[in-house]
Amino acid sequence: MSSSLTNISEHLSCPLGFGHYNAVDVCILETVVIVLLTFLIIAGNLTVIFVFHCAPLLHHYTTSYFIQTMAYADLFVGVSCLVPTLSLLHYPTGVHESLTCQVFGYIISVLKSVSMACLACISVDRYLAITKPLSYNQLVTPCRLRICISLIWIYSCLIFLPSFFGWGKPGYHGDIFEWCATSWLTNAYFTGFIVCLLYAPAAFVICFTYFHIFKICRQHTKEINDRRARFPSHEVDAAGETGHSPDRRYAMVLFRITSVFYVLWLPYIMYFLLESSRVLENPALSFLTTWLAISNSFCNCVIYSLSNSVFRLGLRRLSETICSSC
Repeated sequence: MSSSLTNISEHLSCPLGFGHYNAVDVCILETVVIVLLTFLIIAGNLTVIFVFHCAPLLHHYTTSYFIQTMAYADLFVGVSCLVPTLSLLHYPTGVHESLTCQVFGYIISVLKSVSMACLACISVDRYLAITKPLSYNQLVTPCRLRICISLIWIYSCLIFLPSFFGWGKPGYHGDIFEWCATSWLTNAYFTGFIVCLLYAPAAFVICFTYFHIFKICRQHTKEINDRRARFPSHEVDAAGETGHSPDRRYAMVLFRITSVFYVLWLPYIMYFLLESSRVLENPALSFLTTWLAISNSFCNCVIYSLSNSVFRLGLRRLSETICSSC
């Protein structure tokens, strides 16, 4: 057993190594973390996709297009994580290691860019639903949503493409392969390029839209309360119940998803910037921030299942269907 573990440590690049005496334990810890995340991400997002197909009420929201796109992107993240998982479990020989690193880093970066862009589009969609309720159906149509999702995928693929031509690292750290850690370095200019064209615009759009969404909802709630105080009647109560309350609740669900996304991704983005500027280079932080960010692909499933009653109903029906068939 000990010789087998030593063999693992010789073949793996262990970013979390704190010394030679515990290198084997660290490699095993890395393997457990990556294998567990891979399983959770794939299982969780497959569940979300099946629930959306089994719960027609979820399709009444136009944001379901973006939620499903995020679920597919996160599912592909889990499938992509099979590359380091299988590499850890099957003793990689280093053949085509550079190409494997580049392709894996590019795919992960593109998929997370899709998730980030979808979150920004969701916030814009909810902003239009609350600020322009009368013309919303004319502004947001299924055809335009499909075009928007197609543009998100194309833009995400193009923005990280320069990494294949030697202009920096697309953003993947937590390097499992030695070539990724030692030979594929980040570039400050490429990092600034990604921040200016992806991270910063998405964050600005999300902050702007949700600030105004909750500001409008707060004003609406205040107006309803004032009307109730002046004219305590059933008409005012009915108006308060059928106003922006559903939109506000749904916006809160999406706001939680967005908040958790940025909480998990902020350490990764900060380390990305510091490493590109040659201010900080720590293998342990590289591994932890990268896989913390990747874990968001599973967190989306948990938040949505806990926060959305329609989704919970669809999940229960799916469970009952599976149990009855078994």
